[in-house]
Amino acid sequence: MAIKSGVKLAALALAATSLLAACSSSAAPSASSSAATSTSASASAATSGGKKIGVTFPVLDQFLQKVADGITAEAKAKGAEVNIVAADEKTDVQLGQVENFISQKVDAIIVIPVDTDAAAPMTEKAQAAGIPLVYVNRRPANLPETVPYVGSDSLVSGTLEMTELAKLAGNKGNVVILQGDPANEAAVLRTKGCEDVVAKNPDMKVIKKQAGNWQRDKGQSIMENWLQAGDEINVVCANNDEMALGAINAIKAAGKKLGKDGILVGGVDATADALAAMKAGDLSVTVFQDAKGQGGGGVDAALKLIAKETVPGYVDVPYVLVTPDNMDQFAGK
Repeated sequence: MAIKSGVKLAALALAATSLLAACSSSAAPSASSSAATSTSASASAATSGGKKIGVTFPVLDQFLQKVADGITAEAKAKGAEVNIVAADEKTDVQLGQVENFISQKVDAIIVIPVDTDAAAPMTEKAQAAGIPLVYVNRRPANLPETVPYVGSDSLVSGTLEMTELAKLAGNKGNVVILQGDPANEAAVLRTKGCEDVVAKNPDMKVIKKQAGNWQRDKGQSIMENWLQAGDEINVVCANNDEMALGAINAIKAAGKKLGKDGILVGGVDATADALAAMKAGDLSVTVFQDAKGQGGGGVDAALKLIAKETVPGYVDVPYVLVTPDNMDQFAGK
């Protein structure tokens, strides 16, 4: 997981639906509040003859905005025009956005799906229209081999995270898992990665798990409830940094210690806020997901498909474990 003069990111106006909710990865949205959110550049793609690519996101939160930045940068570098919109976490809105791109006769479509189990209608419509389609960051279920996915293996991230947490905990203790949206493949596989590692350690067990839907405030409220229940908690394996940060807030508010002498907390994404929490000694582990690499890879795959070149069904953008020892390498990424 540079601007050329001929590039423009156009705005797409859809029905009066409000954007944004929090999502996949992080708290504060970076985009304006409308169902179709777009980014703009200065020059005309028509002048450069650039290909037109429609891009739909579930939302543009802190992490997914970095994916959008990667898309923007690669499109500019390749002289393409991209139109980036967001769907307010609604599958019907996202399907409508794909239909709109098709009616506009874009050259390719990139989708970061709201629901990985409900992506089939978008795939079918793009294929019926003969428009190349690429999925990025969230891998849909039952994806045809002819439709590439550019992203990272979510099972690896959960495994890396929990392996390091287990090591720090001395391979013993009670574990709780904060899940993302259960409709997302990433939440399912990251949770499985946590559970698989715990299962290999006889002195560890998962005592609670609950979906916080990727959101910091939900992660905090869930953790508050768990702490109030009185169970001993040694490790928090969160599916993303935002929920991990929420858990940290709850732990601090309860007057409990963090780290090796208290509760170990891990996340995924290596966001700026997460790295700051790690520097402060609050977050023990995170896993870097290369958002800009995923976005850029999505554009590259789309342009290759437009040019009738072969693209693998899975383009891997590897995860990397982040600890206090190497966290400085990931600042600004």
